[in-house]
Amino acid sequence: MITRKEVNERMSRVVEHNGTVYLAGIVSDDKTLDIKGQAQRVLAIAEKRLEDIGSSKHDILRVEIFVKDIYRDFAGFNSVWDEWVSKENPPARACVETNMASVETLVEIIVTAAKS
Repeated sequence: MITRKEVNERMSRVVEHNGTVYLAGIVSDDKTLDIKGQAQRVLAIAEKRLEDIGSSKHDILRVEIFVKDIYRDFAGFNSVWDEWVSKENPPARACVETNMASVETLVEIIVTAAKS
């Protein structure tokens, strides 16, 4: 069975299948923030979505991180990430530079997690 939440005509923000939770790309809801601020918002949104479906940051299997400028933003993102991520259960992770859908967006993440 597949469960979809926060569905619109284009996508589902959350999909669950066979005990695995897939979160669509998450960007900050405040694009005036710097990379650290946007990273904090993105991770808070991810944590809330995971909790809402019965998972947590400790159950994350994989994270894909997209930053607008890897040379400028990688260290700033990592400083926030390192404080947030589960030290006991760190996920597989990739971080790449890419263009964003809006000029103000500095980071976007995609999360795959096990259901708790």
